[in-house]
Amino acid sequence: MSEVYAARRTRLRERCKASGSAAALVSRPANVRYLAGAAPHGAVLLLGSTEDLLLCPGPPDDPAEGRPDEALRVQSLPRPGGDPAVAAADLAAAQGGDSLAIEEHHLTVARHRAIGSVVPRLRLADLGGAVEQLRVVKDEEEISCLRIGAEIADQALGELLESILVGRTERHLALELERRLVDHGADGPAFATSVATGPNAGRRGHRPTDRRVEEGDFLSVCLGATYRGYRCEIGRTFVIGTSPADWQIELYDLVFAAQRAGRESLAPGAAYRDVDRAARQVLDSAGYAEHLPALTGHGVGLEIDEDPQLAPAAMGKLDACVPVTVEPGVHLPGRGGVRIDDTLVVRPEADGGPELLTITTKELLAL
Repeated sequence: MSEVYAARRTRLRERCKASGSAAALVSRPANVRYLAGAAPHGAVLLLGSTEDLLLCPGPPDDPAEGRPDEALRVQSLPRPGGDPAVAAADLAAAQGGDSLAIEEHHLTVARHRAIGSVVPRLRLADLGGAVEQLRVVKDEEEISCLRIGAEIADQALGELLESILVGRTERHLALELERRLVDHGADGPAFATSVATGPNAGRRGHRPTDRRVEEGDFLSVCLGATYRGYRCEIGRTFVIGTSPADWQIELYDLVFAAQRAGRESLAPGAAYRDVDRAARQVLDSAGYAEHLPALTGHGVGLEIDEDPQLAPAAMGKLDACVPVTVEPGVHLPGRGGVRIDDTLVVRPEADGGPELLTITTKELLAL
């Protein structure tokens, strides 16, 4: 992996040089991990004119934060309470550079001012989303981590479906799912697990409550696993304890059709907005436009919500080896709703088309 991290840093360095910066300071944790193999709490990465350096507030000792690239020098601050970003900028100036690219979208105003005051002769430029852009297309090692994370999430969800659900609270079920994720080898949940029942079902980002599962409820679950830093997600909707009502079958079939349309539109060269449109128009035409979420899906990786965004106004086109979610849903206030969510990897038709990572059945089960 050392060669992989070195190649990533080289690509970023080339971008910096093209924009006139001799060095770069990376502070956003996911970006640090992408380039250095690890992101100890508070650490920053300096891509210097003479040497690259991972600068930490203290000794990096948490395995969950990754293992630093062996070819990268790791240095801890000599005294507690210091700011690694300021110290890194000082080192960049000492290396003889005259400019430093920084992640303005991540640094606070106070840290930006502190850097400017310590190295007033350095020209500070905005690195922008350069690292995030590099992260969009994943290599096969990254996709392997996502694939394992998806397998873990599928296992945890499958085991829950075999247990007794009636009478248990949303909050209890969410905690059990997160425990199962860890039991099966996840670093932890990829995000706060959502379990929604009855009138809460189908609501995107629902926070579990003490509402208990009842016969006849829709039950929607959205969870994800983190494996070696990489995060995926899966969402499914079920009916509790009885045969579904006609309106539940109708709504479920509609959301399933929308999700299938979105999945089938994933291909290298497809516009982000066209993927969103493929799923959205199925629900729009059925009269559910006002009940739809703002986007159909998004990229996943070291963060659970990263580029690209599959939304109506999104600009850009998909590349091969880009993992995304397709997660349309409809929530009807006071009644509940349906959400179906998969993580897939964009692949060309010659390679079999989009690779489905989350494989738990999408049949409307009565549990």
